[in-house]
Amino acid sequence: MSDPDRHPRDRLERGLSLTDTTMLVVSSVIGSGIFLTPGTVAALLPHPGLILAAWIVGGALSLAGALANAELGAMYPRAGGDYVYLREAYHPAAGFLVGWLTFFVIYAGSIATLAVAFAEGLAPFAPLGETGKVLVAVAITVAASAVNYRGVRAGARANNVTGYLKIAALVAFVVVAAALGHGRLESLQLAASAPTLDVSAFGLALSPVLFTYLGWNAPVYVASEIRRPGRTLPLSLFLGLGICTAVYVAVNAVYLYALPVATLGTEVNAGEAAARALFGPLAGVLVAVLVLVSILGTLNAMILVGPRIAYAMALDGLFFGGAERVHARYRTPHRAIVVQGVTVVAILAVLRRFPSVLDYTTFAIVLATIADTAALYTLRRRAPALPRPYRAWGYPLLPAFYVAANAGIAIAMLRGRPKECAIGLAVGAMGLPFYWLFARRGARSRP
Repeated sequence: MSDPDRHPRDRLERGLSLTDTTMLVVSSVIGSGIFLTPGTVAALLPHPGLILAAWIVGGALSLAGALANAELGAMYPRAGGDYVYLREAYHPAAGFLVGWLTFFVIYAGSIATLAVAFAEGLAPFAPLGETGKVLVAVAITVAASAVNYRGVRAGARANNVTGYLKIAALVAFVVVAAALGHGRLESLQLAASAPTLDVSAFGLALSPVLFTYLGWNAPVYVASEIRRPGRTLPLSLFLGLGICTAVYVAVNAVYLYALPVATLGTEVNAGEAAARALFGPLAGVLVAVLVLVSILGTLNAMILVGPRIAYAMALDGLFFGGAERVHARYRTPHRAIVVQGVTVVAILAVLRRFPSVLDYTTFAIVLATIADTAALYTLRRRAPALPRPYRAWGYPLLPAFYVAANAGIAIAMLRGRPKECAIGLAVGAMGLPFYWLFARRGARSRP
């Protein structure tokens, strides 16, 4: 067991407050998913009750994971998140493989997904061919990376602003829809009836739902930059996730109020379609603009967080040389930011399509969260004396439920999306020879 405090070579500064980290959760979570994935969920679950249940279950599963991550993050307030937890619980190789998967698949894949979604959202304003969409996605990735290269405080302030704007806009959408919208109460009344549950379809529907909740654990990756992490980190996870779950369930209720389930299941942009149905064409345009702004906010948050994973591995000599360096002026892991940007551009060139990138990313999320939740049990047994500013509520039952539920989702995804799952597994397996090379290089460099 290493010292649970920050890494001795870590040169990042503790400057993030509770507001910063809570809004980091909100900005990371509320992006394109709440507008672009409800149609997919409705196509898989053609019943209002099941649709709302999927969003509630997604929030509950994320909360169960947050309970475990709150203990781990408060106990090890370092950059890197699950890379650190797996390294401490099992072996540096286990931490490396999860860190590799998190950096190259989860964060890089999610950024690519958001960039593609932004390009897709421009269609009503500027028609783009397939090549044009890829070029736009690349351009916004490069631009957001350049912003985060120049300072973490600027990125945090941008996240705070976009987080507050997203909450205000979505709450206004719900309130105005209830007060002035011309919707159908039949769908909401039907939600109370008993549906026939297809377990396999429900598991597949949780894939886009969990993608839409992706980002709730963002603060654990920047823990070495959080002030009073033992208190601030758990609170930010619970506050941020609670806000996002309430917003998601309320917005999906508005979608069902605005559109029949069969129609919702055919819509690519559910938010825009619902706004048009409730308020007319102009409202649809306003929601389309909100989608673009929301995506940019989430893209910025993920580009801020992701490089800290590569940075943490590089501090231990388990990543490409130079990624552990902190910019002398901007105090950012600037080389890790460049590596992430290059990776995202490569993913965009290969996959291109939003659904493919989504499933490729979500399967990796499921695997990584199973691994770090399992690490909680190991560390409780192997390191009972380590200070724990927060202890996971509901342990050992709730973390076990989280692991079991995610294992079921992984099986459903393997059956329903084998190609995309295979890509995620292949990228993870590619880390093995790199670990061998990095570990060997580190052994040779030690006296």
